[in-house]
Amino acid sequence: MGHQLVYLVAVGGKRPASKTSRTSELFAHARRLTLTAVAFCMLAFTASTGHAQSNPFAGMAGTWSGGGTVTLDDGSSERIRCRATYRVSGPSMDMTLTCASDAYKFALQANVVDQGGAISGNWAETSRNIGGSLQGRGGGGNFQVVANAAGFNSRISLRTAGNKQTVDMSADSVFRSVHMALSR
Repeated sequence: MGHQLVYLVAVGGKRPASKTSRTSELFAHARRLTLTAVAFCMLAFTASTGHAQSNPFAGMAGTWSGGGTVTLDDGSSERIRCRATYRVSGPSMDMTLTCASDAYKFALQANVVDQGGAISGNWAETSRNIGGSLQGRGGGGNFQVVANAAGFNSRISLRTAGNKQTVDMSADSVFRSVHMALSR
């Protein structure tokens, strides 16, 4: 670039008017723009793919709240209010979820790790002093896991899209199902 400025100063700021040189310059400029656009697209794709793979819990960090329903063993349903907090660190996530109605409350804590789309970890329901393991699959805001403990199994589906999240749980004891719609 420096030699071009020296040349422009030497010829009074004007370039020679050559049709061949203008065409060559246009092709060179178009080639640089094309290469720049291709490099940008490849970088953006690589960055988004790498980010998605390195952090399957992206977009979940923070505090969420909302409501839903819990269906108890006797078939009755109650409205619940819930609050969830997710602390995300790379392929790991800690979760705290508290839900309550007029007659029912549960408090869950979980620590999970993603290994190539396979989710595993531990959970505890602190108000009933039970806990166990979590296993499942997911990424990109959609997770399907099973929580197990002695005498208790629950299937959990979690879907996050932007600032909206739905959580559905179904169990074979204690309660039949829980549905929550959360936002932040």
